[in-house]
Amino acid sequence: MKIRFGYVSTAITLWDASPAKALTFTRYQQLGEQERAERLLQVTKQNLDHTIRMLHYNIAHEIEVYRMSSSIVPLATHPEVRWDFQSPFRSEWQEIGRLVKKHRLRVSFHPNQFTLFTSDKAKITDNAVIDMEYHYQMLEAVGIEHEGLINIHIGGAYGDKTETIIRFHKNLKKLPAPVKSAMTLENDDKTYNAEETLIACEKETIPFVFDYHHHMANPCEPALEELLPRIFQTWDHIRLLPKIHISSPKTEKEFRSHADFVDLEFILPFLKLLKEVGQNVDFMIEAKAKDQALLRLVEEMSKLRGYKRVSGAAIEIK
Repeated sequence: MKIRFGYVSTAITLWDASPAKALTFTRYQQLGEQERAERLLQVTKQNLDHTIRMLHYNIAHEIEVYRMSSSIVPLATHPEVRWDFQSPFRSEWQEIGRLVKKHRLRVSFHPNQFTLFTSDKAKITDNAVIDMEYHYQMLEAVGIEHEGLINIHIGGAYGDKTETIIRFHKNLKKLPAPVKSAMTLENDDKTYNAEETLIACEKETIPFVFDYHHHMANPCEPALEELLPRIFQTWDHIRLLPKIHISSPKTEKEFRSHADFVDLEFILPFLKLLKEVGQNVDFMIEAKAKDQALLRLVEEMSKLRGYKRVSGAAIEIK
């Protein structure tokens, strides 16, 4: 079996390369009308250029899996600002798409924790739809709306998991079908565990992005050996490998917080389980050291017996 590795948003090895430069609404309000437009264009151009830098870095290091920043376009979903961020940067979006397609990169998005469909407040659900549509529009601009995915959590339980999950399925009906087809769900470290998230994925025909660290922080009753085949089956209807989030605790006391790097000992039991299943997967590294954590983990794994490094960011397990 083979594991490919990816990282989140920013290659910290590169100097001043953040693709998430910000323009706050407070600052936006302080500007004149022409300055507002110019500043929106300036920040977005910088974020797109940095995204392109990141893709070239990934290609050079043979990193085939990458999560793009959700903050490429400042104020894209703000009700008083929402603007056309596609037309002015058609060439930049197309260049991103060209690189992704030519080098067969797997890219995705992960909106923040406020993009959820469990709230009993209609405005929160409406805002979640707007945010999901924004991410989908970026996939469309790049030309990968049928390959790129948008990953979210189910959301808070609001004191009643049973009632809330019913509301989740109801609220999800507000999401346009094309956007929903690009959606994945992830198990949470506090509320909806792997079993509960899996049941929701199976009901909605949504791929399940399994997070091992979250599972260890918020386990469920069925053994992981029982769940993994079903988790992988949620990916059967699309042409992509199952994706798994990998990180390790910062400390025993701060177990839910992500460490700078990934502790190989922490994930070894899971690696052994994956080997038994024999399913090719993609790992998204969610460590604070990002690309450096990825490269260190690949190097450490390559020294294990039966683990062979087959590219800059891929391991084959025999």
